[in-house]
Amino acid sequence: MMAQPAESILLISCYELGHQPMGLALPLGMLKREGISAETMDVSVEGFDAKKAARARFVGISVPMHTALRLGVKVAEEIRKINTRCHICFYGLYASLNSDYLLAGIADSVIGGEYEEALVSLIKHSIERIESNSENSVEGVAAIGSAGAPILKRLKFDTPQRRSLVPLEKYAGLEIGGERRLAGYTEASRGCLHLCTHCPIPPVYKGRFFVVPAEIVMEDIRSLAALGARHITFGDPDFLNGPGHSLKVARMLHDEFPELTFDFTAKVEHLLKHGSLLGEFAELGCLFLVSAFESTSDSVLTHLEKGHTYDDMKEAVGLVREAGISLRPTWVAFTPWTTNDDYIEMLEFIASEGLIGNVDPVQYAIRLLAPPGSLLLASPESKQWLGPLSESDFSYQWQHPDPAMDELHGRVTSLVARDAARGDEPAATFTRVRELAYGAGSRLNFFPRHLALATVNLRPPKLTEAWFC
Repeated sequence: MMAQPAESILLISCYELGHQPMGLALPLGMLKREGISAETMDVSVEGFDAKKAARARFVGISVPMHTALRLGVKVAEEIRKINTRCHICFYGLYASLNSDYLLAGIADSVIGGEYEEALVSLIKHSIERIESNSENSVEGVAAIGSAGAPILKRLKFDTPQRRSLVPLEKYAGLEIGGERRLAGYTEASRGCLHLCTHCPIPPVYKGRFFVVPAEIVMEDIRSLAALGARHITFGDPDFLNGPGHSLKVARMLHDEFPELTFDFTAKVEHLLKHGSLLGEFAELGCLFLVSAFESTSDSVLTHLEKGHTYDDMKEAVGLVREAGISLRPTWVAFTPWTTNDDYIEMLEFIASEGLIGNVDPVQYAIRLLAPPGSLLLASPESKQWLGPLSESDFSYQWQHPDPAMDELHGRVTSLVARDAARGDEPAATFTRVRELAYGAGSRLNFFPRHLALATVNLRPPKLTEAWFC
């Protein structure tokens, strides 16, 4: 076992959609394999611990998403004030996308893609430098003066370690039938086969995905169940990228823990292609699934290269409902190509398909994000709407060709935030958003203003943390 110095290794999570962070649990498991222990900090639920930061020789900051990166930079700046000696490494999806900015004075190193083994190696070398005062470089790690592309190779996974993390009670739970249940989060695969232009995954994974061995997934589920989890979220970008693997994991879960329920995320085209599997997923315990519908405009869907159409979405709603699974569609409600009529059509689709209770109101305000490396940048047409890169915001600025749409976005964002703060019901927020949209329109004669809302379950099963990036 490698002797460790008095200075500690500190791994920090900033935000993972309200889940107990996989960005800490999996590296902890792989460090344990090497005989290395680490302290952890999840600033989203336990705040910033200055004492841990002050004694750290190595700090790893997990940034799997945009919100985590924004918080992570603030955390790094705070650490620099109290600990000038430590090595700060950003790791995860958004680390790769923003490596140039991070390495220009915030981070000492950056790792993206399948980062865990490289992170462990970097930590080992950090320990060795303390003991021998030698310099080491690690393959796949980007540092000041040395490039490092995202790592795209299969890892030798080890079981995630969770017992030292903040308890599940502090994270998002499952809300079902007026009851709240503890929920755990794991992953059966990472990356994605698809190249949707607005998604942050393709610039890093380039159409590849990697499965996590089924037994490793099950070991993690056993740990989560032992911690009290009664529901599991599979956080794969698309659970049906490898349908055989996912079905195997779901069957293993149900065989060992028949009382556990679960949810997953899948593309519309996969729901159509593998619709025959949905009934079995329901029998195995799937309560709901998330699918990135994004828009009801076929024009917008083409720009985003989503691989589905308006008609496909209607078919997917029917297939999922027939299987007995609740559908939770997500949307990119505002894009440079979305018209006011498109926005209203999205709302009417949600109403007519009985999905008002299935859509978190924050979805009505989601605006297209174009991070560095986005596939959207390759389109010649992007010059018509794309502005400069705002490095500190980690995205390119853009304005809608119709100023009224940017104004509508601002009004919807304010309304949704106000209603959320007051705890208003989603149906009430939906009605107010719909009124705003109709008020902003001018050529709406073909939309029925008083469309009767379909009979819906306004309280379908869901996680208590609303989705946003």
